[in-house]
Amino acid sequence: MSAPRKLTLLVLAAGIGSRYGGIKQIDGFGPNGETIMDYSLYDAIRAGFTKVVFIVRDEILEIVKEKFLPKLKGKVDVEFVIQSMDKLVPKEFQNPERKKPWGTGHAMLCAKDVIHEPFAVINADDFYGRAAFKNVADFFNTPLNPPSRGEMQGDIHALVGYTLKNVLSDYGSVSRGVGEEDANGFLTSVVERKTIVKENGKIIAKEPESDIVMNPEAKTSMNFWGFHPSIFPVSEKLFNEFLKNNYQDVKAEFFIPIIANSLVKSGEGKIKVISGGDIWFGVTYQEDKEEVVGKIRELIAKGDYPEKLW
Repeated sequence: MSAPRKLTLLVLAAGIGSRYGGIKQIDGFGPNGETIMDYSLYDAIRAGFTKVVFIVRDEILEIVKEKFLPKLKGKVDVEFVIQSMDKLVPKEFQNPERKKPWGTGHAMLCAKDVIHEPFAVINADDFYGRAAFKNVADFFNTPLNPPSRGEMQGDIHALVGYTLKNVLSDYGSVSRGVGEEDANGFLTSVVERKTIVKENGKIIAKEPESDIVMNPEAKTSMNFWGFHPSIFPVSEKLFNEFLKNNYQDVKAEFFIPIIANSLVKSGEGKIKVISGGDIWFGVTYQEDKEEVVGKIRELIAKGDYPEKLW
């Protein structure tokens, strides 16, 4: 049996948190002030991840280092990467009126020079649970059985899929990548819906053209992906095309689902939808915090996590 592979966890922690009203990535939710990120890091380490890369804004770099470096020392390798508005953006596409970076796909791309092994991508402010990390590690450590002709291990990536009805907020709209899969469990499409709400007993995506009634059981991305490094050249090419078409729109964002959708539609790669287990919760609004604190307490009471993580 071959040894487990080196695996990296890429944590997207550069978000501004405008709807939350604070820096939710470093807000305390656990009994000793643990952040949601703390629990993800703990789960990743016990699943076998060997390196952590934090994507942060320059303004919060030092506080993130101060908060997490002592906890991770001697457990995993650690890198920090800044996501700035103009990083990897050619001068002709830079817009001085832009106030925020280019989204999750751009954030991932910012890490291309420090990741050379299979990696998982997560949001800093989502609680995914132990099973999700174990399932992604198992995916990377299990050879294809068998690969199709001409297909390489690096062509097959993963999405940890959740059920749409279970990943909404009671306090306002959320943005979700809503997907479809084929009979073999491979993603056939994923579309970022930026404004999903519960309305009159239905789940509605508010789109510029019209409202769309969503399937409550739809497989949904909570931005927990498993990628091989082959995703970077594909992403860079798509990002450059995206910039050409959108650089004048100061609110345009290059989301990971844009990359994933292009990958599966073009046939350049496949994305296997794998289970995330039965746990997910997160914070979009300040009102979500009390519920998250309560859920973490329940998991500690069940013995899933120690009272003091580190």
